[in-house]
Amino acid sequence: MIRALLLDLGNVVLEIDFHRVFDYWASHAKVEVDRLYDRWSLDDPYKRQEVGEIDFATYIHSLEQKLAINLPMEHWLTGWNKLFVAVYPEVHDRLPRVADSLPVFAFTNTNPVHHRYWSQQFPEVLVHFRKIYVSSEIGLRKPDREAYDFVARDMGFAAEEILFVDDSRDNIHGAKVAGMQTARIKSEEDVVNVLDRVLGKCDPKITR
Repeated sequence: MIRALLLDLGNVVLEIDFHRVFDYWASHAKVEVDRLYDRWSLDDPYKRQEVGEIDFATYIHSLEQKLAINLPMEHWLTGWNKLFVAVYPEVHDRLPRVADSLPVFAFTNTNPVHHRYWSQQFPEVLVHFRKIYVSSEIGLRKPDREAYDFVARDMGFAAEEILFVDDSRDNIHGAKVAGMQTARIKSEEDVVNVLDRVLGKCDPKITR
């Protein structure tokens, strides 16, 4: 029995696109965008900002060296927030009904800059979550086992009662190790199918 739903945000609820970030930075740095694709990675500084260990300025300092480009901080910031495209409309349409049927939570790996941005830009969809777990706030990130254990305890459900939805293979694996039910998605249509299945399986006795 699924008693609670735990969703990732990026490419599950909110469409994101890293190409937009690199395109913006490359355009303003006047370099070929492929250069940025080749040099950027989910490195240690990236992960450290996602658990709140370093701030955006410190991360950008490391990124300047890694990408070998120099930009004003305002361009780094604007480009960084280009990551977010829009709310998935069909997911947004279903979330109110799902949230009326069982508790809905979110767990996202993100940094304070992105957290502020999506909180301000997409309040109409975020309101349907009982709580959003932000890696930079809790100091834990997916796919580490302790991150899922912490979230499950705080949600107040046994791990096996939680359905976790994410687009990352590693994050899904981490949730499985923690004992959660999982659904890996690759498109908005996949998310919609999961939500529709959840609506068909909800226990009507569960209330928010």
